[in-house]
Amino acid sequence: TALSRMRSLIVIARNSSFQYKGRSVDVKQVGRELGVRYVLEGSVRKSAGRLRITGQLIDAETGAHLWADRFDGDREDIFDLQDQVTARVVGAIAPKLEEAEIERVTRKPTASLDAYDYFLRGMAGLHKWSREGNEEALAHFYRAIDLDPNFATAHGLAARAYVQRNAGGWIADRPREVGEARRLARRAVELGHDDAVALCTAGFALADLVGEVEDGDAFIEKALSLNPNLAWAWLYSGWVKAGTGRPDLAVEHIARARRLSPNDPQDFSIHTAMGFAHFVAGRYEEGMASAQAAVRDRPGYQLANCILAANAALAGQPIEARKAIERVLKATPGLRMADARFLQTIGRAEDLARWAEALRMAGLPE
Repeated sequence: TALSRMRSLIVIARNSSFQYKGRSVDVKQVGRELGVRYVLEGSVRKSAGRLRITGQLIDAETGAHLWADRFDGDREDIFDLQDQVTARVVGAIAPKLEEAEIERVTRKPTASLDAYDYFLRGMAGLHKWSREGNEEALAHFYRAIDLDPNFATAHGLAARAYVQRNAGGWIADRPREVGEARRLARRAVELGHDDAVALCTAGFALADLVGEVEDGDAFIEKALSLNPNLAWAWLYSGWVKAGTGRPDLAVEHIARARRLSPNDPQDFSIHTAMGFAHFVAGRYEEGMASAQAAVRDRPGYQLANCILAANAALAGQPIEARKAIERVLKATPGLRMADARFLQTIGRAEDLARWAEALRMAGLPE
């Protein structure tokens, strides 16, 4: 049931899949008979009041194992265990499915690509977290929209790509690009009112880049009500909660995102968000540690370096703060204090003033 909430997946009904229960069947045969590309299988074993649940995700075309895990618990807590397993399985396999689909589409000849294929190529571009990758992503998302004008998630991810441009320091024409992000986000919400991914990506663009924070937050919350196991939505909610002066709630939501997707290849973005939440809370040492983890993974990431610089400056670590700003200026030489308010949407005046002062202390030029 939880998997079926993911609009990008077609999940075969349990009555169809139960025919294979207790049988030794080749997974490729299962894939052919059910018309599916991936098979999630598992087992439950009982012993002395304990339960062990195992699960594995298999590519039905190649037979390759994409993911496997096991879960242990008490039989008395069966419903709690069921909820935990559901959340962890959905959170874990979603990025694995995404990676597998991106890998699959990169092998297809361009002439045979459809809207979803272009969407996946756009995702691959976003995952590069580079200026070139971002430009590739936008081109692919726009092509997907051309082929399918009602593709809500493509609109949402295109809007999200503009958020990435801002975080990376790659925006060239702010009024035009922010306006385009707003157009895409609003269209995503219009088309995808029951699509959790479209809603959370559009909501994040509205809150984090466009400045329509109340609407953006509401759309992210709706996404979470539709799919409470969507790690992205918890992460974006954390960003917005921190930016609106609720850092402790932000930390809870960001930590929830990590629990749902503990091996996410975009984990540095979770560290970055956690660093910002701790900054807002005034926990500068913790914020510095989180931002350092992000920068270790992505040394040139502008927003992570700015968050590291701000935390370090107020933690009494001027050398660390200066080094972070130097990395920022190496990638974006023209960045100035006047741009500080655009780096991250911050709702409370006192938080924005503290953010600006910290960046000034770190050495960001006027």
